[in-house]
Amino acid sequence: MRAVEHQSLPCPLASAPHCPSAPPPAASAGPPPTPNALWYHLRARRLGGYKFRRQSPVGEHVADFACLEARLIVELDGGQHFDPESVTADARRTVEMEAVGYHVMRFTNREVLGQMEAVLEAILQWLTKWKQEVGGRQERS
Repeated sequence: MRAVEHQSLPCPLASAPHCPSAPPPAASAGPPPTPNALWYHLRARRLGGYKFRRQSPVGEHVADFACLEARLIVELDGGQHFDPESVTADARRTVEMEAVGYHVMRFTNREVLGQMEAVLEAILQWLTKWKQEVGGRQERS
């Protein structure tokens, strides 16, 4: 008797995760590398001992990064932020976040990826100045 070759037919449920012949799920693109690069330096109180939160609600908006103690928001602007409509929207967003008591610092993705130390230094300088002002007010109270 001659052996019959068995041809594997595609599983009709190949897209279902339980199907053994289903392809592995596509890798998620995940968050862009720029926020991750900055978050590495801001998280776990790595920058001057200040606690930052990622994707923190502020009024009607969600800030990229926020230090609630100092009421500081750090926003990252990619290429899509430079068209006229986005510039106007970002300016309005900044005004609205400042109206609820936050200071907003904006950096481009290019600055973060190419000049990380300068970005971190600018953030830390602002935090240091804030701490000196708050400390001075508390001593006078």
